[in-house]
Amino acid sequence: MFGLGMPELLIILVIILIIFGAGKLPEIGRGLGRGIKNFKHATSEKPEEIPSDTDDNEKEIERLDD
Repeated sequence: MFGLGMPELLIILVIILIIFGAGKLPEIGRGLGRGIKNFKHATSEKPEEIPSDTDDNEKEIERLDD
């Protein structure tokens, strides 16, 4: 995981705990979780189909041929 071992992760966690305090950690975690969930949802959605205008082009060609 990005070359981070358990000691590095613990140090990062302690620094975050010192900066934000224990009361803010659940709120931060909730926000991160929602962000990841929204990102996964957005990337897994099927892209909307691009409407092809070939039918319109064919009708125009037929109209011009007549």
